[in-house]
Amino acid sequence: MLFLLLVKALFYMYGYYKIKEEDQARIEKFLEDYAAMKPTRFTYADIKRITNGFSESLGEGAHGKVFKGMLSQQILVAVKILNDTVGDGKDFINEVGIIGKIHHINVVRLLGFCADGFHRALVYDFFPNGSLEKFLAPPDNNDVFLGWEKLQQIALGVATGIEYLHLGCDHRILHFDINPHNVLLDDHFLPIITDFGLAKLCPKNQSTVSMTAARGTLGYIAPETSPGSSRTNALVPTRRQNFELEVIHEIEE
Repeated sequence: MLFLLLVKALFYMYGYYKIKEEDQARIEKFLEDYAAMKPTRFTYADIKRITNGFSESLGEGAHGKVFKGMLSQQILVAVKILNDTVGDGKDFINEVGIIGKIHHINVVRLLGFCADGFHRALVYDFFPNGSLEKFLAPPDNNDVFLGWEKLQQIALGVATGIEYLHLGCDHRILHFDINPHNVLLDDHFLPIITDFGLAKLCPKNQSTVSMTAARGTLGYIAPETSPGSSRTNALVPTRRQNFELEVIHEIEE
């Protein structure tokens, strides 16, 4: 009888500690995944190694050059080297501070950054299809034209991302530079909003934001904030985002 009680007690203790070990493993896995979601800080030497000495350029935008890189054999990345290395670093602060805290299927994910001396760089997922800009072509261009249905899906995806930025975050995030060059496409042509260098935060209880100068790319700037507009210094509605993508322009034509 005593032997049976001893066996039962040992079995109970074994089960108890096994559950505790599984709980601890589950917590460690969670902490590992949580840490992986946070952007990694790289040195400039790391950035040069990741990009193989900046050997493959992916293009150049208003805020810097973008290079293809590799974190491992399986993980390809895009590395943006910011131009504003001697200024006040607003573009860098905006991108790291804003994108580093949000996750959405239609918003680019910041994998890491570099703030090493005067060097500033941002590391993102790599999207082999590039930007939407190169796919906007007349319907008779069969090599590039994606078709009206696909373009509509892309437009709706961008709109979903903007809705999340405006309504789904702790603060409203106003992008101010939505244009085809800043919309990337993944393997399945899912649109990803990128380049938050001009973005601005706005409290949710504030329905307007003050503007003292135009923001954005010429041709895509909202009329009320464009240079020479009498309303440039006025209050601009936060939900008014210039979503006149060339997709819509092509459809209207």
